[in-house]
Amino acid sequence: MTERAEERPSADSPDFQATLAEAARRSGFGRVQPGERPTAQALWGAVGGVRGLIESLLPGFLFLVVFTITGEVGPSVLIPLGVAVVFVLVRAVTRTPIAPAIIGLVGIALSAGLALFTGRAEENFVLGFVINSVWLVALLISLAVRRPLIGVITGLLTGDAEWRADPAKRSILTLTTWLWVGLFSLRLGVQVPFYLAENVTALAASRLIMGLPLYAAVLWVTWLMIRAVYARSRT
Repeated sequence: MTERAEERPSADSPDFQATLAEAARRSGFGRVQPGERPTAQALWGAVGGVRGLIESLLPGFLFLVVFTITGEVGPSVLIPLGVAVVFVLVRAVTRTPIAPAIIGLVGIALSAGLALFTGRAEENFVLGFVINSVWLVALLISLAVRRPLIGVITGLLTGDAEWRADPAKRSILTLTTWLWVGLFSLRLGVQVPFYLAENVTALAASRLIMGLPLYAAVLWVTWLMIRAVYARSRT
């Protein structure tokens, strides 16, 4: 038992930190490197390009259209689910990374299953509330312990383990973490009242608007702020 415990990498071990750094690089945030010059092309790549845009927006758009026309739960959640399956098959056939499509499929399937089980279309959005809440809590905890999450991710991406010792970097990375707190808080603050009011159409529309478009906007601002402070620290 002791030997197994000793084999587990600690939070301070190089292997553990390398694993976290690789995970950060694979994330959307990791595709817009803090030291790079912000470009629309790089931001476009961070949100997945044309394919990422379609895979992110089309299922939600189809739900909104189908529910508006039919008012029925079944087709409203099953049609987007079928489209998500097609996304996975297309990625498999074209031999492109399949994990993003599978993650999307699992999320859509769980949401559709909950909506079908309860017979309530608004339950299709509960998983999104959970995910946003988890991110919000994680960000707030990181701020409470003075380890702002955006700073941790940036440190992993840049190899800058001393960013907290630099007042300018610490301030900007704390501010950008609050910016992401604002994003998740805004999503929940707008969408949960629609859910409680059982206003499915408004809920679906707000989720579309506050999904990828809002994420891209906040990512862009975050990138600009972080690059500015890192560029200044090198001069």
